[in-house]
Amino acid sequence: MNRPTDRPAHPAPALPSHTALALPSRTALALPGDRPADTASAALPGLSRRALLAAVGGAALLTALPARTARGEEAATGLPLLAPLPDGAPDRTLFAPEEQRYAPYLVILAPMANEIEDTDQETYGWFTGGWWRTPSVPYNARVQEHVFTLSWFHAHRRPWNPYAGDEALLARLDAALHHYLRLQHDDGSWPEYRPTEHSRAATGFGLVYLSRTLQNLRAVGALPARQAGIRTALHRAMTWFLDPANTTVWTNPLVYANQYIAGLAGSALSLQLDPDPALQERLAERIAFVAAHGQSPQGFFYEPRGMDVGYNVEVMLPDMAEIFHLTGEPAMLSMARRFASWLGCNLVHEPDGSGCFTNVAVSARTSSRAYDSVVHEPDRTHLGSLFVPEVPALAPFFTAREDRAAVRAAWAAEQAPVPAPNRGNTSPRIIAHVSYGEAFPTLAQKTTAVAALPYLRQDAFVELRRDARQDFLFVRRPGLYLGGFFGQRATSLVRAGLTFLWHPEAGMVVYSLNGTGGCWATRLADGRLDADGHLVAEYFAGSPGVQPWNGEDVPADQPFGIRYRTPDSAVTTDVTVTRQTVLRVVTAQGAASEQIPLVVHPSDRMTFTDGTEAAYGATTTATADGLTLHRGRTKVLIRWDAVRTVDLTGGSATYFRDGARRAHMLRIPHSGALRLTITFS
Repeated sequence: MNRPTDRPAHPAPALPSHTALALPSRTALALPGDRPADTASAALPGLSRRALLAAVGGAALLTALPARTARGEEAATGLPLLAPLPDGAPDRTLFAPEEQRYAPYLVILAPMANEIEDTDQETYGWFTGGWWRTPSVPYNARVQEHVFTLSWFHAHRRPWNPYAGDEALLARLDAALHHYLRLQHDDGSWPEYRPTEHSRAATGFGLVYLSRTLQNLRAVGALPARQAGIRTALHRAMTWFLDPANTTVWTNPLVYANQYIAGLAGSALSLQLDPDPALQERLAERIAFVAAHGQSPQGFFYEPRGMDVGYNVEVMLPDMAEIFHLTGEPAMLSMARRFASWLGCNLVHEPDGSGCFTNVAVSARTSSRAYDSVVHEPDRTHLGSLFVPEVPALAPFFTAREDRAAVRAAWAAEQAPVPAPNRGNTSPRIIAHVSYGEAFPTLAQKTTAVAALPYLRQDAFVELRRDARQDFLFVRRPGLYLGGFFGQRATSLVRAGLTFLWHPEAGMVVYSLNGTGGCWATRLADGRLDADGHLVAEYFAGSPGVQPWNGEDVPADQPFGIRYRTPDSAVTTDVTVTRQTVLRVVTAQGAASEQIPLVVHPSDRMTFTDGTEAAYGATTTATADGLTLHRGRTKVLIRWDAVRTVDLTGGSATYFRDGARRAHMLRIPHSGALRLTITFS
């Protein structure tokens, strides 16, 4: 497979040492608490003119040098500051199109680096400021992952990068690496949420970002003693992480698949930099193990043992692509193909081409609700595009090549300053993946692949994807596409029951969110939702309760039935799906209300059967037995069995970049029995 690669790094010229101080440049700063390196520690990096000018007054030389404590130990007393970017920088026109994603991180580089702790001996080198990961505390190793960001800007000369070879940046990077390596436990693991924790995630992602940092330092010959310390730390971490007998890492069953694949990706790069036959053999065995046990037979990757769109699409798939890029490992291709089949049911494209809704109600960890057809930066998914040439079924879920080129051209032409990412919403992943290139589909390839999606290629099928005690149901009829989830919820974030209702021309009409966002459910008088439990479901080839479904095809003209209930039978719901109608018959043990999360466009017209017009984004109350939503040529008729006082309330959730589609919740109270239909015409 032809994969584009990063342009060769332009090596930085040798930085002059400051003979007056007899301090050679590009060496590791020896600090208290450093682990012994394979080579002797050297002196402090020389001070550049920029560093001197950025430091405070004439104390620059003094604050750059370590002081002595009463015990004779060296205590850090400050480092030179990075100079801010010149006025008007960065110049958007100087960036190669594929490198535009570096620009926001260039904007925050000096503020972030200058907030590295440089005076407190106990936390010297800690990234303060809450730029990345929580908790933002000195013992959380994940906070230090931006060492990669600093190392990239130091190592890569570009016409827009004034920090290439910058000695103040190098000194602060060295301090951050000092703290990062000092946090490593003797067994090779790193902590995250507690100082004594031996964290699979912190160690797996530590392998990722330290190996990439080592690669950058090695490219320009910077910090040779610190490089030795990184190599030692990486070897220790791989020995811990790749050990199949280590039950802290390798649980049974596997949970949080993204953490494993990250550690394997970091190990793959580390072993390319410093081969070790024994560890390479163990890496190959662990890759095969994750391929066999980290992915559901239905195609999703376990988070922890359920599905999560955000982690699957934005973390797992890109890291799999990195492994594939580095090793050509065929197991990654097989996993990507199975995942594409899963996405084909769960990411539902809007007919106007705006993008796709995700089946977010069943996401177990995050709330990635919709992906635009044309994703702007920061695009956390783009590295996964490396699979597209060999897995064209993934093409519907990536920006087309021509669209990405147009977005990049518009970005370069924009006159506004490059905005800085918000604190806490930065990520070294955004820039770490650039060097591997991209393989976006052409517009024609994407259009062809979208047309081949199951719910667009066919207009009648019933598919039940079962993983252990989790049932993911998809029902396609000529006039609708319905999703549902029943059984054991992976986490409390998951919402069960019917999860979405889509129409071929009108697009998404009913859309459940996970968490507290609002879902299609029955709410009991005490506030409980049936969707918040482990719903027990039965399926029927016909109306509920007649003929159990045996898994075979159900013709479009034949109803498909679902009967589901709460474990205590407080709520039982019968669902009948026909060509263009969904019928719900709800029986509750006492007063309750039906809540239906509608997706409403600004151009939609909504009218209750009593003549009351409902306004987009507002709260409307009516006494009626139905609501009609007009969208283009489609009428959505929502009808219930008696005149009731109901309300429709505009919510805060919006979908896609333009934010035009907005969540509205329709609430229909009843005494414990409700018959409701949604019909498309």
